[in-house]
Amino acid sequence: MSKMLAFYEAWAELLEWMRAYAAEREGVKFTVEADFTDYIYRMERPYDLPTTVMVASLSDLEGRPVLMVSASQRGAVFKEVVLHPFDSHVYRKLTLSKDGAGLAEGRRVFTKEMLYDLADDLFRFERAAGPSAEPAAV
Repeated sequence: MSKMLAFYEAWAELLEWMRAYAAEREGVKFTVEADFTDYIYRMERPYDLPTTVMVASLSDLEGRPVLMVSASQRGAVFKEVVLHPFDSHVYRKLTLSKDGAGLAEGRRVFTKEMLYDLADDLFRFERAAGPSAEPAAV
């Protein structure tokens, strides 16, 4: 299997973890934010990646994203997944693990439990902050 295909299979697995998280937690929904452009503009050509989703989020029930995740386009030289807590300047980058069997942050393999811990922390903060965490209107 090519490294590119392994990267997108690992990305598809992360999306499945996100779907499972949303199904298991009250007040959370999985949202597809954008598809890969080479899927959108493929015309009649077959699509060979394991998912069409390029950007997804774990959002509250009103549709406000709490955690955005995105994957590099097929044409990108460096393939990475970005985990971005919404309304934050902090983000994490994941790449294909050395063994090609999943995603990793540096040398540390990124696991389903790590995703769940991150999302739990973000949703806990979101609920504790409440409406006052909304950005002020300008």
